[in-house]
Amino acid sequence: MTFTPTDYLPYDFANRRHIGPSPAEMEQMLQVVGAKDLEALIDDTLPAEIRQKTPLDFGKPKSERELLHHMKVVASKNKVLTSLIGQGYHGTVTPPAIQRNILENPAWYTAYTPYQPEISQGRLEALINFQTMVTDLTGLEISNASLLDEATACAEAMTMAQRVAKSKATGFFVDENCHPQNIAVMKTRAAPLGIEIVVGNPDDLDPTAVFGAIFQYPGTHGHLRDFTAEIAKLHEQNSIAIISADPLALTLLKEPGAMGADIAVGSTQRFGVPVGYGGPHAAYMATLQKHVRAMPGRIIGVSIDSHGNRAYRLSLQTREQHIRREKATSNVCTAQALLAVMAGFYAVFHGPEGLKAIAQRIHRKTVRLARGLEEQGFKIEPEAFFDTITVEVGPLQEAVMKSAVDEGINLRRVGETRVGITLDERTRPATIRAVWRAFGITDRDTGLDAEYRIPEELLRSSDYLTHPVFHMNRAETEMMRYMRRLADRDLALDRAMIPLGSCTMKLNSAAEMMPVTWDEFSLLHPYVPADQAAGYSEMITDLSAKLCEITGYDGLSMQPNSGAQGELAGLLTIAAYHRENGQGHRNICLIPMSAHGTNPASAQMVGWKVVPIKSAQNGDIDLEDFRAKAEQHSDNLAGCMITYPSTHGVFEETVTEICKVTHDHGGQVYIDGANMNAMVGLSRPGDLGGDVSHLNLHKTFCIPHGGGGPGMGPIGVKQHLVKHLPSDPSSGEEGAVSAAAFGSPSLLPISWAYCLMMGGEGLTQATRVAILNANYIAKRLEGAFDVLYKGPTGRVAHECIIDTRPFAESAHVTVDDIAKRLIDCGFHAPTMSWPVAGTLMIEPTESETKAELDRFCDAMLAIRAEIDAIEKGEMDAENNALKNAPHTMEDLVKDWDRPYSRETGCFPPGAFRVDKYWPPVNRVDNVWGDRNLTCTCPPMESYTEAAE
Repeated sequence: MTFTPTDYLPYDFANRRHIGPSPAEMEQMLQVVGAKDLEALIDDTLPAEIRQKTPLDFGKPKSERELLHHMKVVASKNKVLTSLIGQGYHGTVTPPAIQRNILENPAWYTAYTPYQPEISQGRLEALINFQTMVTDLTGLEISNASLLDEATACAEAMTMAQRVAKSKATGFFVDENCHPQNIAVMKTRAAPLGIEIVVGNPDDLDPTAVFGAIFQYPGTHGHLRDFTAEIAKLHEQNSIAIISADPLALTLLKEPGAMGADIAVGSTQRFGVPVGYGGPHAAYMATLQKHVRAMPGRIIGVSIDSHGNRAYRLSLQTREQHIRREKATSNVCTAQALLAVMAGFYAVFHGPEGLKAIAQRIHRKTVRLARGLEEQGFKIEPEAFFDTITVEVGPLQEAVMKSAVDEGINLRRVGETRVGITLDERTRPATIRAVWRAFGITDRDTGLDAEYRIPEELLRSSDYLTHPVFHMNRAETEMMRYMRRLADRDLALDRAMIPLGSCTMKLNSAAEMMPVTWDEFSLLHPYVPADQAAGYSEMITDLSAKLCEITGYDGLSMQPNSGAQGELAGLLTIAAYHRENGQGHRNICLIPMSAHGTNPASAQMVGWKVVPIKSAQNGDIDLEDFRAKAEQHSDNLAGCMITYPSTHGVFEETVTEICKVTHDHGGQVYIDGANMNAMVGLSRPGDLGGDVSHLNLHKTFCIPHGGGGPGMGPIGVKQHLVKHLPSDPSSGEEGAVSAAAFGSPSLLPISWAYCLMMGGEGLTQATRVAILNANYIAKRLEGAFDVLYKGPTGRVAHECIIDTRPFAESAHVTVDDIAKRLIDCGFHAPTMSWPVAGTLMIEPTESETKAELDRFCDAMLAIRAEIDAIEKGEMDAENNALKNAPHTMEDLVKDWDRPYSRETGCFPPGAFRVDKYWPPVNRVDNVWGDRNLTCTCPPMESYTEAAE
């Protein structure tokens, strides 16, 4: 037998990882959509004038083995020392059971935001564990399900305080002992809102001059202070008190609620989440019940399903940006769900006794360290501390810092003559001896028993983590099973396609994810000396260059750690540019009615006024209305915010004209990068006239959604805006938007690996196939459903909107009914009722195979047949499979009194027979949940009793 060698092209080998349909399947799909070949389809879809002139070329794509070897070489350039720098970042031990079963488990990291609660019960329970942990530790009444980082949480608390305070003062007091990055971000957020930041010693606080104040607890240099008196004075003036608190310290220290605080914020990073050169980590916010409707972010609440069983759901102001738009209290659109889940499980894993023991060990070691230094004549501040001390070394600062590095230790430089030291869970006796040696101490015993150096009045006296979930049997067997049970309640990308428009739920390949947990990337403190982060620098520089080439921009900042943060950062660069040119009065922003809700919310946050632009009949921006509004506001036009391709899933041919009109009237153009999945390799926003764009690396560039976060939203800008990009947050000065200079940099290996393995041609092919898959779905559903918006040639971009509004009248079937019925078929619903109420926006991405696309289309067509049966009177309009969806296993086995069979209800077309996904609850009652708001773990008896 003779063998003919097969020449594997890079597409066949590398790119098929991300590209679902095989070449043969593409041919079949092209026949369905009526295109001669893939290039002809792209020519039909993208206007010729917006196509980029030169193809992307990043060199030969790397195989997985080549990629992982290359990543190891680059990672090895990072020096992993023991960092005792502190400043809000700590060494922590991630329990291997949590690392393997949560952080590295696609059942957790590929899930979407839990907007469909019936298929999100597992992570919703995990997040309500997190909320319960936060409320218990802070001593406050209600918590959200996480924010982006501690610095942005401080800024959100500041603006929340302004909303709820009855004081009319315009100042905001910031404790000088706050971490510098927290101060920097608060200054950035305060400036455009007219808030006067007053940084000072709490002893000098004038409560009559401020609407609120924030205190760091413990302080950045280790100081402990009871703020009860200061808070009482603030309350006398109807002002709001905020404490930014270390949650691990709160296992020993008097809690913010006991001091009278109105809001508490902080970071849960040291609850088992690697420091990762700055992120991602889950911040927290807790407050009083009376302020709950003013709190930003997501809140998980307890409700009931249609049978009265307990069920979790997102509560209250979830996605309020899409409702209130420029009147939204915050532009927060994402959270740090995966990291909050990890932190919550860390608390479950250790329980209250374990957490307290960890805190006590850290404190005892810090006292031992301090006593050893004191015995040699060093002056230690403060007298009372938890885990951080500051040592006066005079002219020896540089020598001590260098000696510490020689010992494998990073310390914190404080001013010109002091050194800061923060111990953590990873600190061992050898670490303490190494620090002593850096100070010239060689004969001290680390085993000495140490006293507490926490004042008696600051010791915590209240209980915390009393719920049974924090007292479960913590044998690894039981923990593993608990995590598995919760994961099995969810429907994530590892089970089925998640066809959400504008959310790009694509493959997060295993090879791309692996480097994230390597020590060289996960253990670096964000403020290590630059020579210790050479690998990070090389990766960030190369990825930034690639993203600039992809977008047509000249500079890029990685600092924004979400898409909404990217919007804010982009608008701040435009505002700074206008101020530099003496045009600081420009404050009008033109935003289409179809824009993402975060767009107007972000504009409001930089102090701009939003002027909405109408949509034309075909869904495009109404060019005449745009021209008229630009002319009307010419003297004050700051810019416009548009999404391309449009939110309606169409490449608008007028985009260059819109950019030109904006520029002609002195404004700048912000192009929202949410839909870059339809542009990479084919069209560049910077060539269209865009001045700035953010990129959702957690969408287009393969960072996973994590059940609602983490994310990355870096911004690319044209040359004239480069100097106005976000500044270094560690400086403490205005200009930073996130706590770390590079946002959440431990995620960047994912996007870098994606680019390296795909290469320029592979990335371009992925875009082509994303457009093919969307047009294939649109064509297969044609006739059964109306596709609302198409381009001039009848093509859609990477997503399409199908109209389900007629069924409300013809069959009393709502878009909600269809979404819940898709759960029975084993699918997450497409995006519901946005950007058009009563519709479904479908985005299949390039990752899905033809078989999965067909399974989805079969399910949708079967649903249309069920609607048809209702329309014809063949099925009861109120008691049918759509109205009763989703169906649980309990429905299957109990008495059946419905006018359709069990098989019809539970095994519709699309559903797998053997690997069927069973939702754990029936349809969740949202109204009941808001009327009976409970946002912590319900009492144990509710696990066995149905809600009344």
